[in-house]
Formats: sequence, structure tokens, C-alpha cells
Amino acid sequence: MLNITVLVSGGGTNLQALLDAQNRGDIPNGRVTCVISSNPKAYALERAQNAGIETEIIQKKNYESPEQYDEALVALLEKHHTDLVVLAGFMTIFGKTVVEHYPNRIINVHPALIPSFCGKGYYGLHVHEAALKCGVKLTGATVHFVNEVCDGGPIILQKAVEVHPGDTPELLQRRVMEQAEWEILPKAVSLFCDGKIEVKNQIAEIKE
Repeated sequence: MLNITVLVSGGGTNLQALLDAQNRGDIPNGRVTCVISSNPKAYALERAQNAGIETEIIQKKNYESPEQYDEALVALLEKHHTDLVVLAGFMTIFGKTVVEHYPNRIINVHPALIPSFCGKGYYGLHVHEAALKCGVKLTGATVHFVNEVCDGGPIILQKAVEVHPGDTPELLQRRVMEQAEWEILPKAVSLFCDGKIEVKNQIAEIKE
């Protein structure tokens, strides 16, 4: 049974999707044992506490340098014997110290079909605003491993979502969450915990 630590900053809808999947038995070889937030007021913390999960708060502003912050984050992850780190709306950037400590053990969900609408500046509603501005007919979500390149790690799973006439960024954001993010994030986590993901030459392969 692998220990999963989820990093959050906001409402925690993707965290809830993971907890719901866990409660359904869809992640048989892993469990969420800790939730770490960059925001002490994040509703995600309440979700975790309601589920009886330990919580921690770490804010970058409390550290003198990015390096000190990275070391403190790694120490927290180690404290909770973390096997897999899941970024679920975590709005703080960390550096290579964390990535190197957990190579191909950090998973992120991004609300677009990478390599479209990804990288620096593409987060939250900005992603959906850009998709609508380009007039794409399909968007979606991607679950990928985290490396030192923003949104550049090996892709694990993707799912497409239709863009509808008259969509606003808010409507599209909700549809992408409901139809893609909440489905493929728990699935990717389960695949990892089952030992079914192998990375070769920066490509993630799913083993049968």
C-alpha cells in the first residue's frame, strides 16, 4: 500500500475526486495519507480533515530562499513517508530539489491537452480563456509526471472534452473537470500504485 500525499492550494475538487475513488475501492494499492496546502484557508484542508487525513501548511513566503522552501517541502513529504506526490491545484512552484528527490513520483493534472495551452502562465481559467480564444473544438485534461520543465513531464493519460458554442471559461472549466480531470487523475494514481507505469526515454508507457 503506497502512501499518497496531495498538494493543494484551493477548493480541492480533484482531491475530492481522489478520495471518492479511494472510497469506491478504485485505488486498491494506494491511500491518501496527507494533504499539504500552500494556503491556510484552502477549503481542501477541510475536505481532508473531514476524511480523517492529516494536513500540513507550507507557505513559500515564510522561507528566505526557494532552496530553503524546497528542502522544507521535501522534509514534510519524508515525514509522511510519501511514495507518490499528487499536485491537485497546487499553485506554488518548487524547484529541482523536490523533483530530483521524487523522480517520476510526482503527478500533476493540467486542464488542457498538453502540449496545447500549457507552460508558464497557463493555469486555472487562463487555460480555458486561451482555448476559447483560439476557437478549438476539443480541449481536455492531461495527467503527467512532473519534471523541471513546466508541464513538460511524461504524459500518463489524456481525455478530450468538447467545446460547446457559447461556452464561457467558467463553463468550460467545469466540464473539463467533470468529464476529464476527475476521471483520469484517480485512474493515473491507481495505475502508478499498481506499478503499471514505466517511463522510457521520457515517454510514459502503461503496462497491461
